[in-house]
Amino acid sequence: MIRYDLRCEKGHAFESWFQSSGAYDSQVKRKLVNCPNCGSVKVEKAIMAPRILSKSKNRPAPAEAPAPDAGSETTAPLMMAPQEAELRAKLKELRDHVTKNADNVGESFPTEARKMHYGDIEHRPIYGEATPDEARSLIDEGIEVTPLPVLPSDRN
Repeated sequence: MIRYDLRCEKGHAFESWFQSSGAYDSQVKRKLVNCPNCGSVKVEKAIMAPRILSKSKNRPAPAEAPAPDAGSETTAPLMMAPQEAELRAKLKELRDHVTKNADNVGESFPTEARKMHYGDIEHRPIYGEATPDEARSLIDEGIEVTPLPVLPSDRN
């Protein structure tokens, strides 16, 4: 996944995540990326500062962050920047909303998505599993798919 800082023709700044730079290019070309403020599809990448991590073992230890509230669902590692904690909380909220309001069709996701796209079955919100090749095939057919965010805590 790659995150781009974007800007619309009216100067609104926002960010969005894409599977790859090619996915970004394809979605912009098909006018699928729009400004959340004004709806404009004239969007371009904004200048971004690279995120460079030091490999030095002699770097100073980070200042200790305050302890998270007990019972907080969005507890974060002590070294996490506030912006990253906020982003993770929003991604978790997005994923929770999708899983609560859509049908999990599991491995039949590509088949179900095609049936809806081609009008064989009624449209409804779904989520499920697809291999990268299956997802590319759906996108090539003009079927909009978006991966659900996976957070590091989900892998533990």
